[in-house]
Amino acid sequence: MAQKKEQFYLVRSDVLPESMQKTMEAKELLERGKVGSVHEAVKKVDLSRSAFYKYRDTVFPFQAMVKERIITLFFHLEDRSGTLSHLLAMVAKAGCNILTIHQTIPLQGKANVTLSLNTAGMMCSVEDMIADFKRLEFVDKVEILSSGA
Repeated sequence: MAQKKEQFYLVRSDVLPESMQKTMEAKELLERGKVGSVHEAVKKVDLSRSAFYKYRDTVFPFQAMVKERIITLFFHLEDRSGTLSHLLAMVAKAGCNILTIHQTIPLQGKANVTLSLNTAGMMCSVEDMIADFKRLEFVDKVEILSSGA
């Protein structure tokens, strides 16, 4: 089954559902260090934790999307010879600059890898690059952990 390509829209905040607006408020409280936990943030803005987790990775302020230059990706990989070098070659081919690499010791044939990338010179979309990663047979999982300037 073909994967659906992510699409983004620019929407005025006053037409967003209240739960999305409150999710943005909670994320801002967390980013600015005004609260110490998600529990405190959602309580302060009167939002359920489930709504926060539903929308936290799908709604962003416009400025955050415009400034997006550095992303951090998390991979769950099969422990095979050459997997990390293959991954890094794909990152280089996409035009990204690797800032940091962290790899855990493989356990039960799986390893976690976290890459921080500068996407300023990227020749494709982040979504396309992630879709390419997901097609690799040794990649079990790919997630964007963070994005920003």
